[in-house]
Amino acid sequence: MSKIILVTGGSSGIGKSICLFLNSKGYKVYGTCRNPNKYDIIDFELLKCDITNIDQIKDTVDFIINKEGRIDVLINNAGIGVTGPMENTTEEDMKIAFQTNFYGPISAIKECIPSMRKNGSGLIINITSIMGYFALPYRGVYSATKSSLETIGEAFSMELKKFNIRVVNIAPGDFKTDIISRRLNSTAETNSIYEEDYIKSLKSANDHVLNALSPIIISKLVLKIIKSKNPKIHYKVGTFIQKFSIILKRILPDRFFEKILLYYNKL
Repeated sequence: MSKIILVTGGSSGIGKSICLFLNSKGYKVYGTCRNPNKYDIIDFELLKCDITNIDQIKDTVDFIINKEGRIDVLINNAGIGVTGPMENTTEEDMKIAFQTNFYGPISAIKECIPSMRKNGSGLIINITSIMGYFALPYRGVYSATKSSLETIGEAFSMELKKFNIRVVNIAPGDFKTDIISRRLNSTAETNSIYEEDYIKSLKSANDHVLNALSPIIISKLVLKIIKSKNPKIHYKVGTFIQKFSIILKRILPDRFFEKILLYYNKL
């Protein structure tokens, strides 16, 4: 019997790659986005769901369960990139970032839990970020949202274990997606004192994305996790230096590691 899979943020980037790949492997896949009419996708069903809208999340989960009888796998992929100097980042944009990258995924998990518990099994995969393990200049809010989701994933994993519901966090590094065009560039000032460094940092971040790995790597990892009887809680996926940076933070003096991050971001 084919597994029923729900992927939030399935219209582009990593989410679309996951949906297409899992569909090609015979799984019944439902993706979500805010406006499905904008996309010409026939390989899987794309449902209207704004991850910041609790009612739409509930309606989406109910629709799939009423149609299929269950949801076997939830992949929390929907998210938004946020950049900007911390001093100038607006409170409104911070709220948007946390609502999209943190509260929305939690709501999706909560809506799927009752059905998974009733069926005696389930798998929840949170797509976080390697930047959730440390902050980067001008991307502090994004790092904070992903770090929070990583921690909450650990809590859910322990609480849901006895119901045979597994929770996994995948932390990607840079991957080739359209995140540049969809990123929220937040600043409360038009002529910020940070402008020169911010522009340099943003160019560095964009160059990393443009020359990044293919998201199919993440899609294949997701399939491996779905097939695994006992997956790990944490997976890091990206270039060697991106994954190794997490280890470096643990072993290097704080100020030295900070210098490495500033150098990496051309600052």
